[in-house]
Amino acid sequence: MMLTNWAGNISFASALQRPRSIADLQDLVGRSEKVRVLGTGHSFNRIADSAGTLVSVADLPSVIEIGERGVTVSAGLRYGEITAALQAQGLALHNLGSLPHISVAGACSTGTHGSGDANGPLADAVNAITFVDASGELVTLTRDDEDFAGSVISLGALGVTVSLTLDVQPTYQISQVVYDGLPVERLGTDFAEVMGSAYSVSAFTDWVDPDVMVWRKRRELGAPSAEWLGARLADGPRHPIKVMPADYATQQGGVAGPWNERLPHFRLEFTPSNGDELQSEYFVPRERAAEAFDVLRALGNQFAPVIQVSEVRTIAADDLWLSPSQGRDTVALHFTWIQDETVVRPVVAALEDALAPLDARPHWGKVFEADATTLAERYPRVPDFITLASKYDPTGKFRNPYLDQYLPLSAQG
Repeated sequence: MMLTNWAGNISFASALQRPRSIADLQDLVGRSEKVRVLGTGHSFNRIADSAGTLVSVADLPSVIEIGERGVTVSAGLRYGEITAALQAQGLALHNLGSLPHISVAGACSTGTHGSGDANGPLADAVNAITFVDASGELVTLTRDDEDFAGSVISLGALGVTVSLTLDVQPTYQISQVVYDGLPVERLGTDFAEVMGSAYSVSAFTDWVDPDVMVWRKRRELGAPSAEWLGARLADGPRHPIKVMPADYATQQGGVAGPWNERLPHFRLEFTPSNGDELQSEYFVPRERAAEAFDVLRALGNQFAPVIQVSEVRTIAADDLWLSPSQGRDTVALHFTWIQDETVVRPVVAALEDALAPLDARPHWGKVFEADATTLAERYPRVPDFITLASKYDPTGKFRNPYLDQYLPLSAQG
């Protein structure tokens, strides 16, 4: 059977190698001419593809070790697995993405994020990383190392990650409430109040419907108000896509529960969909949110035939070189499309053109149209990153057509 990504829109050129020990992985990397790593396959482009050796780290020995620096976990574990273990020890992470099914290393290396005005991306919790470099040697970097800020969101260009150490904090509870019918114009006029109304907030719309659905994940556990900014408390559970059943969504209705069972949108024990979709995402400076919303509402009729849902989230600034929120507080504009690239790509191109004046950064692992020059303009540390990748991979072992196209060596400083 042909190996594909989760969405089914990408077929991989090579069979998947699954080493069962770090020593076997080191040997495999050392003797391979070309290597790429495939996580849980939740990217929507060829970022992970390789005509050489395609590796999974999911079968490496499972590690969840709590120490002075936080929790050290093996790279192939899924977030849902490590968060349950942390919760059992009375510990927590600062934030989670919408899916607990994604691998820790894959999510961090591509800039995956949750939401929250004060919450950085998932990679912001990483304080140490260990990877196998092009020579097959193990390299460990910590926050104190000058190369660290370029090593966490690395797109697989530095090596094969085998473990990550994450900051932890005492466990906390979240109560998730959903509001229907927020007038779409208030998303712009009352943006600070909307997105600051809970620890993590997501707003769902299609940019045509005049009403927005808002999911508020609160650390305050009191009863929610029945009305809020012209919206009303939902009368039952909701799915981000209004027409879909909410069976797989994490518990709503203001029922308090552990952080790991509320911060994701979906439950670990269920697969939320079959992946029959494409995704794009763009990141603009927070202060330009209202301008971005005006742009998107103007494009609503173009979106209508191809969009399933759009999600608005916020991310706090960080210093990771290839992070979508590097150097600036950010608004994330996510789009779930139908799975038909022939009709989706022209809409994505129009969307990128319209957002260009707002310095929008595309998500590395999703569908976008930007070229290398544009990416280097939007991500100012690209030249530094290419220099760093060349340091740990001087022969280009971890490079593939994706990296050659979007992070070419000619962009090196």
